[in-house]
Amino acid sequence: MSHFLGPIRQLGFVVPDIEKAMQHWSEVMGVGPFFYNPRVPIEDYIFEGQSHEPHNSVALANSGYIQIELIQCRNAVPSCYKEFTDAGNWGLQHTACWSEDYDRDLAIMEERGFRVKMSGKVGEDGRFAYFDREAHPGTCIELSEVRGPKGRMFDMIRAAADGWDGQDRVRPFPDLSKI
Repeated sequence: MSHFLGPIRQLGFVVPDIEKAMQHWSEVMGVGPFFYNPRVPIEDYIFEGQSHEPHNSVALANSGYIQIELIQCRNAVPSCYKEFTDAGNWGLQHTACWSEDYDRDLAIMEERGFRVKMSGKVGEDGRFAYFDREAHPGTCIELSEVRGPKGRMFDMIRAAADGWDGQDRVRPFPDLSKI
């Protein structure tokens, strides 16, 4: 996959307790600091063609080049995450490639036979799409747009991880409208 969309930039883990997961990743794995949003404002959320209002908590941190995303679903809205946990799974649920030309990269995936199963938007220039696992056994593939504020936030999270001293391990998400 990375030869046509670029490198994998994020590993997304669905967890039953995001606070405990952040503690584990920071204290045991040395990853941090985590930027935590207890309710991610997802717009235009669609799962299998139906609109829903998810309540997901998300924490982001970097380990070098790779971003670690921790996700906890707070409601029973249909999603790729809920399908994953309903199947008895916890842990690595998706890998993500980041895109500065989302429309082109989405077209590439669709031309290769991938079908969008879940999509939405977080802030300006922050669209995302998860593709059906049937074309790729195991974890889902996410295409994540990283132009504008969302991309600048991801750069800030990576910079915060460089030389992190283990202090102040959980921080609030920045306001995307001010980045």
